[in-house]
Amino acid sequence: MRVTTGDQAGAQAVSAAEGNWGQPGRPEKPAPDGGPARARNLGLVLALISAFAFGGSGVAAKPLISAGLEPLHVTWLRVAGAALVMLPVTWRHRRLLLRRPALLLGFGLLAVAGVQACYFAALSRIPVGVALLIEYLAPALVLGWVRFVQRKPVTRAAAVGVVLAVGGLACVVEVWAGLSFDPVGLVLALGAACCQVGYFVLSDHGSDGEDAADPLGVIAYGLLIGAVLLTVVARPWEMDWAVLGGSTDMAGTRVPAVLLLGWIVLIATVLAYLTGILSVRRLSPQVAGVVACLEAVIATVLAWVLLDEHLTAPQIVGGVIVLAGAFIAQSATPKGNGAEEADGSAAGGSSVGAPTPDRTSYR
Repeated sequence: MRVTTGDQAGAQAVSAAEGNWGQPGRPEKPAPDGGPARARNLGLVLALISAFAFGGSGVAAKPLISAGLEPLHVTWLRVAGAALVMLPVTWRHRRLLLRRPALLLGFGLLAVAGVQACYFAALSRIPVGVALLIEYLAPALVLGWVRFVQRKPVTRAAAVGVVLAVGGLACVVEVWAGLSFDPVGLVLALGAACCQVGYFVLSDHGSDGEDAADPLGVIAYGLLIGAVLLTVVARPWEMDWAVLGGSTDMAGTRVPAVLLLGWIVLIATVLAYLTGILSVRRLSPQVAGVVACLEAVIATVLAWVLLDEHLTAPQIVGGVIVLAGAFIAQSATPKGNGAEEADGSAAGGSSVGAPTPDRTSYR
């Protein structure tokens, strides 16, 4: 996609808007902030920020786990801290709790508690990059949901994306070596991918109809409900709180544990979700999802540099294939009865705040 910048972009945007004035589905007047080109550019920047923020969550969490915190406790700290920061948003959307309780409960259980718990538990057993690449099977699993549960046809390109993603995963886990990775870690990473499917499906249900839920409210209440659920499961009162007062080892460098926790809560959760939402509002879900694929690359590179987790050449090639499969799978438009149906599917299938088919992401 070619994106122009500067005065030329603004002039083209104004000219396009004026030329389409009064037509159905077109703006009635030029956008005062510089037009669609500037909004696109801003959306891409926000999507990149979201991908970087989500990608750094595992790198910051793994040293805390290695220092003695249980994966569930790190998950609870992340979700509870983010929920606390987002409390003003929950108050603003307080009526949403009565309007869509099932949506919020499912979102908190799967998209927040389930994804984060499975992902962090997988980190305690397998490398960060591998865990995230396995989680990126979610776009392929979403297509399986569409095809076999909703019984809707999918494109051939989408099927190719699924095959590529599964084949790339085989390289990542090095199946020829007899699954050299911890099988429990692999199952937990796949569990995170399955929970992320619930993230996409619930986002689809929450974004259509006259009773559509505001994505900011869904995320805020999802974090709050997820924190409550995780409190019951994680039992934070049994956590070794002294770890947060000390420092942890990150590839030979001592880093304050509270600094890593602050990154996980403020950057890898709150900032990541908010920039993800804003980017989707300025980009199509497909474009935002493609940019979100960089999350796996960012996480792998950060783990390589900061945690000294080196991947073999076949694993790197497999990771590229997984990302290519995810790219094709999430950018392929489902078959429909026409362009209007396809557009509606793309809009309805957007997830709130994620780096995949819209996060997304996430984490």
